[in-house]
Amino acid sequence: GVMVRKPLRALTLAEWRKVLDTNLTAAFLFARAAEKPLRAARGAIVTIASTRALMSEPNTESYSASKGGLVALTHALAISLGPDVRVNCVSPGWIVTTPREELRRKDHRQHPVGRVGRPQDIAEIVSFLIDGERAGFITGANFIVDGGMTRKMIYEE
Repeated sequence: GVMVRKPLRALTLAEWRKVLDTNLTAAFLFARAAEKPLRAARGAIVTIASTRALMSEPNTESYSASKGGLVALTHALAISLGPDVRVNCVSPGWIVTTPREELRRKDHRQHPVGRVGRPQDIAEIVSFLIDGERAGFITGANFIVDGGMTRKMIYEE
């Protein structure tokens, strides 16, 4: 996915569309193109949204809207493509994707699990969700994988 972090007054319509096209429209186009072979294989789709679909930081309107749209697209597809195709969503929180990203102790400590997420954390749940034997009764769901951050009350001092 892509993000354009700008104040609302500075966000252009072209930037808005780029984010929605990349993060949301692409998933729709994939599902539409893959419907026939996925039905034949009784396959599964896993979309990747974000905890930003549920909570926001300033200047993330296009990204948050696109990820919220993915959550809604996921449950709509689950109903439209079922029972042949299961469709679920994973909403990651803070995942370190750049090996050189410098993290502080407090970055890890703020997470109830005691650390920032890793790509493997997301890969594990995606692997589970595409497995028809282990996850065959799961569809239309959004799995939040964020080390507990969306469950933590945060007050400014």
